[in-house]
Order: sequence, then structure tokens, then C-alpha cells
Amino acid sequence: MAGRTVALDHPVIIGVVNVTPDSFSDGGRFATTDRAIAQAERLVADGCELLDVGGESTRPGAAPVPVEEEVRRVAPVIEQLAHRGLGPVSVDTRKAAVARAAIAAGAAVVNDVSGLAFDPGLARVAAAAGVGVIVMHMRGSPETMDSLAVYRHVAAEVAAELRAVVDGAEACGVARERLVVDPGFGFAKTAEQNFRLLDELATVAGLGYPVAVGPSRKRFLGAATGRPVEDRDRATAVACALAWQRGARLFRVHDAALAREALRVAAATTTSPT
Repeated sequence: MAGRTVALDHPVIIGVVNVTPDSFSDGGRFATTDRAIAQAERLVADGCELLDVGGESTRPGAAPVPVEEEVRRVAPVIEQLAHRGLGPVSVDTRKAAVARAAIAAGAAVVNDVSGLAFDPGLARVAAAAGVGVIVMHMRGSPETMDSLAVYRHVAAEVAAELRAVVDGAEACGVARERLVVDPGFGFAKTAEQNFRLLDELATVAGLGYPVAVGPSRKRFLGAATGRPVEDRDRATAVACALAWQRGARLFRVHDAALAREALRVAAATTTSPT
């Protein structure tokens, strides 16, 4: 990650820092730079090793944010986090121009929920900068993805589609050791498909790339527990522990303290696949 490395011999927690006014999970609570920095400090204190700063909501039905506005939201936060030595920092974006500005501000990782489909130029920006890249599985866009949740064998199909994404990233110059795959819980998948994917996550791990997961507060956890968005952190922690057992290495969450406890127990009692 631009000269920095993160060891994956233990669960790595990625803390979510949303600077959007319309996030599904925290409703704009951290939409100012000062509030975002304070939240990042809490996340690091609770055990996060990577901070993921996002300026565009990708909840179902969300419309794209203009590049200039997204940069205005994320760049000052990333710059402050880098200046204070908090991080490394990831930028959650689908756009090459935003990624370029974020990297200039100090981001060491680009996290693209579109799997490099939204903006083909993003892979070359990341390759030129030598940063890490997390590519997530999604079909369509936030506006259309729910209509595309059709699979015969969800884990196998997600793995195959991610294989095509990482092959494309490497063809654009992204080094294999800088790539991480994310199966995309909650994106173009029904609740039943999300749980099947979680159970069969070893299929995705079998691609040979580190696996990141982001089940945090997602609808499928609410479907199982009956809990509202703001009360799904315990279910998130359980999902993370199950994902560790099936090969995941990085865990993107809103509540780091609960996830850390669950993952410590999972790591102490299981041998994760290599």
C-alpha cells in the first residue's frame, strides 16, 4: 500500500468513516471534517488498522455524487488523518478523479465498490500510484443492483466475476500483492444469497487473494435478527467471526470494539484457511 504493508496473520479491522449526509448506517453524523476526525480517532482506539473514508453513499437506490463534491468531502479528512498519523487511510470511491485527489491527500488504498466497472480509469490511477486496491463484487449500480440478484450458485459466480475483475486490474498494472477482493455483502444479493455466500466464503478465498468483507449493519442481518440499522453491530460481529473461519482477513465495520472481541475469539479458537 504505497510503501506500507498490513500483516494478514490476524484479523484486520477497517473502520468506516462516512462523510456523506445520507449514509444508510449513520445518517450524516460524521459529515464534517472535525466530526469525521473524531470518529476516526475512536475507531483507531478501538483497534482499527485501516480507516476507510467515503464521500458517496452506495446504499440501494443511491444516485452518484458529482466528482467535485465527493473530493470536497473526502480530501480534507484524508489529509488530516494522514497528517496526524492515523491510518493507513483508504478512500471508498468508484471514480478515478476522486481516487487521484485522495491519493494526493495521503490515501494508501482505494476501495472500489463497483469492482472497477464504474470508471475504467481508476485501475490505472491506482497502478501508477502503487496503492492497494480493494475490488468489491457488485452487479449494475446502486440504482439497479437489487434487480440483478439472480444466481444459480452465488459463491461460485461471485468468485468467477471477481476473478475477471482482478485479471483486469493486473492487466492495467496493479500488482497482484496490492489486490484484495470483497464478495460484496448486500450488493446485488438477496438476504438468502448473502447468508449462502457467507457460509461458502471459502470459495472466494480460494481465488488466492486476501478477502475483505463488509457485512456491517446490512439489511440481511436485519432480516435475520429483526433489528434496525443502528442495532445490528452484535450481528455484524458474529458475521465477521464466521467470515474469519471461512478465510476472510479484513473486516470493514462501524463498531470496531464489538468486532474486535468477536474476531479475537474466532482467531483464538479456529485455524483460518490459508
